[in-house]
Amino acid sequence: MPSQALLPVLLLCALLLQAQAGHRSHSRKRMQKMELFPEIKVCKKRPAFYLCKHLCESHRDCQANNVCCSTFCGNVCLSTL
Repeated sequence: MPSQALLPVLLLCALLLQAQAGHRSHSRKRMQKMELFPEIKVCKKRPAFYLCKHLCESHRDCQANNVCCSTFCGNVCLSTL
């Protein structure tokens, strides 16, 4: 009788280990994605109104030496210089 109960317990342990390993790889992918798209922060200076027409979703949407930051009119690209 104890040997019959051992097999389902081992199977359950194997399934739990696989599920946990899958969760780790999923969280690792999420961390890599977060590194590709850094957090959009609040702008240090107020943008000109004409910049509010050109919204961005990430830093990749902006030209060189510009960052995507949050303002009163949404996320816009502002110069870092």
